[in-house]
Amino acid sequence: MKAFYADNFVLPLPEGHRFPMAKYKLLRNRVVRELPDVRMEEAPAATDGELALVHTPAYIESIARGTLPPAAQREIGFPWSPAMAERARRSAGATVAAAREALGLHGATEGLAANMAGGTHHAYAGKGSGFCVFNDVAVAARLMQAEWARGRTARGAPLQVAIIDLDVHQGNGTASIFANDDSVFTLSLHGEKNFPFRKEPSDLDVELPDGCLDAPYLEALEQALDEMERRFAPGLLLFLAGADPFEGDRLGRLSLTFDGLEARDRRVFDWAWQRRIPLVFMMAGGYGNDIDQTVQVQMNTYRVALEYWRRWQA
Repeated sequence: MKAFYADNFVLPLPEGHRFPMAKYKLLRNRVVRELPDVRMEEAPAATDGELALVHTPAYIESIARGTLPPAAQREIGFPWSPAMAERARRSAGATVAAAREALGLHGATEGLAANMAGGTHHAYAGKGSGFCVFNDVAVAARLMQAEWARGRTARGAPLQVAIIDLDVHQGNGTASIFANDDSVFTLSLHGEKNFPFRKEPSDLDVELPDGCLDAPYLEALEQALDEMERRFAPGLLLFLAGADPFEGDRLGRLSLTFDGLEARDRRVFDWAWQRRIPLVFMMAGGYGNDIDQTVQVQMNTYRVALEYWRRWQA
């Protein structure tokens, strides 16, 4: 199974910054040591043309040149630097590359592939927010539709893409980008009272109360998958496997255990496998009081993913 990384493109942050940038390298180190069937590859940088499928040219240029107004830069939550701009491109490029692998656009169909970061779902077409610069899932969805369509005019309908967003925070940027696009289905399970406080309507939003435990969460997920299937038939699934619903997350406010999050992941991977839908997953949020716990949640996701990748290869 291929996983694309960009943690070697370090985003310099001031001392005491609350974003846990170190988690990406910690995760990659553990995956390399413990899961040799995961093949690591450096993420390519998304091009201006690829980003422009989702983002406005003015916004892309302002990130490249560092000319965002100070208030807009503060809304992103990162100070601007050339390294920040490059890492944002790599994070989007990683999801694009993983989607090509999963779909088999440049070779054999892998069925499953991963971005070791990504899930930047708060980025809108013309602005960033909440530690999200470019919206990697939106860019990948639009680009995969374009690449799938080349030479396939006889197929008629475009590639249908489902985005299953299980970060604890609602994917407001993604919902906004695809608000009038019937070829992309946005599903978000998130904390009702958590950030963003002004939410955008997804195709299906499931709002959960603070302190939600494993059992009600998994029941809500099951009902959401059933509802999505009644309304939509995807040919590609993009899965934001956020670690922030974990009970030890300082920004999450939900109370899922390691076992509950593993069951969540297993249900999504199984849902895709049963229908033979290629799946790309990315790490999205994770802000544990103990960073090693965040990494453990994500390691569990990779272990489950490998089980299903092996089924695709059998």
